[in-house]
Amino acid sequence: MRPKLCVSRMLLPLLLLPSVLAAQSLYPRLSPEYKKWLREDVRSIIKDQERIEFLKLADDQRDQLLADFWARRNPNPTSKDNSFKQEHYRRLSYANEHFAAAIPGFETDRGRIYILYGPPDRIDPHPSPSDGYPYEVWHYPHIKGSGDEVSLKFVDESACGAHQLENEPPDNQ
Repeated sequence: MRPKLCVSRMLLPLLLLPSVLAAQSLYPRLSPEYKKWLREDVRSIIKDQERIEFLKLADDQRDQLLADFWARRNPNPTSKDNSFKQEHYRRLSYANEHFAAAIPGFETDRGRIYILYGPPDRIDPHPSPSDGYPYEVWHYPHIKGSGDEVSLKFVDESACGAHQLENEPPDNQ
């Protein structure tokens, strides 16, 4: 059984302290802007190899890797505007505004899925089921790597908005 995400806001910093310290030891040479980029901005979309390469570089080389990172994902390489990057940051902002639950929205299951796959085609809310916890089902017509007519169920066992994904789609990276 997965742990509940809803925790008193006063206890949360104490509970997160060990993981924060461990994460800091992994990124000792990174400036705050690069730490934020890895931990927040591209957390859901960066590939493991890209993260490793990024961490190996000196700060003066990281800007080129960032430019290459977004260029590889640009659906129209001849355009100055990168619609993938714009959409990614729009989804990230939306996730933070709509799916936060004692943790930032991008760290929640609904936020992560929204960032990766965008808005679902349809959401079936079940706020007060008689046989269990509140939940909602997101329906996608297609998810690359998962197929057609994909339904994802998010259950709120803590009843505080921290919906946890019950059925994980395959990794699309």
